[in-house]
Amino acid sequence: MNAATQLHKNTGGRMANLELLRIVSMLFVVVLHFLGKGGWLVSLTDAAMPRRGYLAWGVESLAIVAVNVYMLLSGYFLVESSFNVKRLLQLFLQVLFYSVTIGFAAAAFGYLPEEGFSIYYLAQLFLPVSTNHYWFMTAYFLMYLFSPLLSRGVKCLTQKQFRTVLFLLLFVFSILKSIVPVKLSSDMRGYDCLWYLCVFLVAAYIRLYGIPFFKSAGRSLLVYLAAAAGIFGFSFFLRFMYLKTGKLGDILNIAYEYNHILVLTASVAFFYLFYHIKIKDGVFGRMVIKVAPCSLGVYLWHEHIALRYEWPDWLYSLTGRPDSGLLLLLYILFAAALVFVIGILFDILRMLLFTGGNRLLSYVGGYRKLLGWLEGLSIGQKRVETHE
Repeated sequence: MNAATQLHKNTGGRMANLELLRIVSMLFVVVLHFLGKGGWLVSLTDAAMPRRGYLAWGVESLAIVAVNVYMLLSGYFLVESSFNVKRLLQLFLQVLFYSVTIGFAAAAFGYLPEEGFSIYYLAQLFLPVSTNHYWFMTAYFLMYLFSPLLSRGVKCLTQKQFRTVLFLLLFVFSILKSIVPVKLSSDMRGYDCLWYLCVFLVAAYIRLYGIPFFKSAGRSLLVYLAAAAGIFGFSFFLRFMYLKTGKLGDILNIAYEYNHILVLTASVAFFYLFYHIKIKDGVFGRMVIKVAPCSLGVYLWHEHIALRYEWPDWLYSLTGRPDSGLLLLLYILFAAALVFVIGILFDILRMLLFTGGNRLLSYVGGYRKLLGWLEGLSIGQKRVETHE
């Protein structure tokens, strides 16, 4: 086992630093949604961009790593974990709970998508994964289903073979679209399962072998900030070219797409930044470990189809829209914190309901047999040591 592998071996138990990264990533997700759905990302084609527009795009450059990092975390742990059908079912029930309960509660108060309370809307509520209600959860479920195949497969390769395959995949799905000056018709911008299978493999490589370049928190932070600056700078260079020539308009936002190489680089660096953080076993660490599992609830409530364009207006109705760059920055922090806290409280309530329901159902023999059957469907991981 080489030094990089030793660095990333299974430490046993929850890692508070990576659980903190899970929390920060979800906060970044809220920031991205607030900027986009709150109307702060002025179009890059607009010649008269206000200062607040530059600030918003700058914050977007820092937060755009959120979704990739969340998937990196999943891949990092899943590659050395059992494939658990029971866990997948629990996750589906969590998504279904939010989809249905919020959907009907929102409808009762008149909050509905443009098509109204239709059969398709009901399908989106009761089949949230299949209907792409939450696109990230659809991609995640598919990635999870492939995870035992990928986990076993990468361990049958030598490090060199794995590195070669990974480079080829990243070239097809990330590097190529990042360097050609046209929009590729096959490019899904990272909003699909294929991209997150690639991210899973990046995480698997990190877990099995590590990336020695990111050997310190300082270097990781520097790369993250440099990549974020590159995202911002490249986008505004394209904007400059568009305003001068009227061309390249269809790729102005390309550096802000999840599968752009700069976004992936920033995501890996951000992951390593938190990997190198040491959190002592204390009150803060224990709090992080307790809060992090509830973070998915933040996404599931504020990105519900009936609410995703409503909650920013609710905030504005309380405080008004900020009218300066400093106030906008403070407002972004306020919005992210408030949405996050509401989501955590919602998910704590959901967990209490699920725990109570599980206890009641545990008295039913058929339910206990079902749980036992689901446990038997788990696929364990057996490490296969490989060498170059």
